[in-house]
Amino acid sequence: MKIPARIIIPVALAAFLAGLLAAFLWWQISQSTAILEDPLSFLRPDAQAPTSTYIPEAPIDPRDKALVYLREGDLLSVRGEWKDAQDSYSKAVSEGGGLPALRKLAQAQLQRRDIKGLRSTISKMQSAGARQEDLTLLESIVELRAGELIKANSILIDAPDSPQKHYGLALLALVQGNHDIAQLELAQVINGWEPVLRSYARTLAAAYDEYALFPEGSNLHLITLLARALAQVQECELALPLLVQVTNTMNDYRDAWIVQGYCELVTERFEDSLASLEQAYNIDPQKPETQYFLARSYAALQQHQNAITFFEYSLVNGFEPAVEIRRLIAEEALESGNTTLALKQYEALTQEENAPFETFEGYITASLALGNFEEAYLKAKEVTQRWPQNAHAFELLGWASMETDRKEEARDAFQQALSINPELKGVQEKLIDLTE
Repeated sequence: MKIPARIIIPVALAAFLAGLLAAFLWWQISQSTAILEDPLSFLRPDAQAPTSTYIPEAPIDPRDKALVYLREGDLLSVRGEWKDAQDSYSKAVSEGGGLPALRKLAQAQLQRRDIKGLRSTISKMQSAGARQEDLTLLESIVELRAGELIKANSILIDAPDSPQKHYGLALLALVQGNHDIAQLELAQVINGWEPVLRSYARTLAAAYDEYALFPEGSNLHLITLLARALAQVQECELALPLLVQVTNTMNDYRDAWIVQGYCELVTERFEDSLASLEQAYNIDPQKPETQYFLARSYAALQQHQNAITFFEYSLVNGFEPAVEIRRLIAEEALESGNTTLALKQYEALTQEENAPFETFEGYITASLALGNFEEAYLKAKEVTQRWPQNAHAFELLGWASMETDRKEEARDAFQQALSINPELKGVQEKLIDLTE
């Protein structure tokens, strides 16, 4: 018996959302910060895609400011905080980060629809020696996202043969509804030499393969599958018009609303994201993915209490990983002035195995704000033992030592922080205060 398309699409979309969330929260799960230097890393769909050169998570020289900003930007981008990531990548470029920093900056600008800035970055990438086929693909995607399909076609048709050219032509054919051509172009990419684009092409081709299993499926079925695949390969800007077609026709399609809301969220259409996710929530108020993304939309709109409420709903309903929810609840609690709630979440986070530095930093900061000075001091001591090469760990210990009237220990901690990173001006000022 054939499974109706009406059933298979929600199942497929649920699987997609699980993978999407795993990639989106990869920073929390793996504790790895890899700077990917392949030219198309900003199009990577998930952690399984091929990678090239990595920078390990071992302590880095804080004087290498470009590398520090690159790592900071990578952490922010994996969380989906593209605005702050773009700021970090811009600083990396200013500090001489070269082509790797420019690639990362282009990634952030592409996600944030900063087309003017992206065009400038493309010019700088060209001057820095980027491959022409990579620049061609970037330029064609800019035109595609701007709706300039004729210009995109002209750029690609005139370009020399390459996987980048065929991938661009596949995207063009897909958005035009020329699905036979799109599949032929994807096959060229899959058989090509560019590993990242091969992964992308397989993801898009899989949507067509899945549709072929259900010949009775409607055109909306195909559109939904393609929109999901485009979201997976970080082409939400191209996915959104397709999703609008589906949701306008099938107003009760929960999973289509979720993917639409997600795409609006990552492209910083926060009001639209809120509306789409509220529609999904009205259809099914118990789905934790809906609650999670709804909370992120509220957070983006500075509605902190609503964000906390829906983060807590998603936590109760089994959203994983729970540490991500607790981190976000703590951040929203601090924004709304609820230091007690923030401390509760940070305390739970510090009990997790492999808890990251920032959770301890949040706990110590919240404890100091509440006047729990001794607890902050003890936790700061633990932090310096866990991260003996982290200047900010010793800065926290110095701060907590000052609040508990351990002036000599505070002085030693600040000096240790400066020996690791001499650029910490705030620590320099605290040392001056201690000597006066």
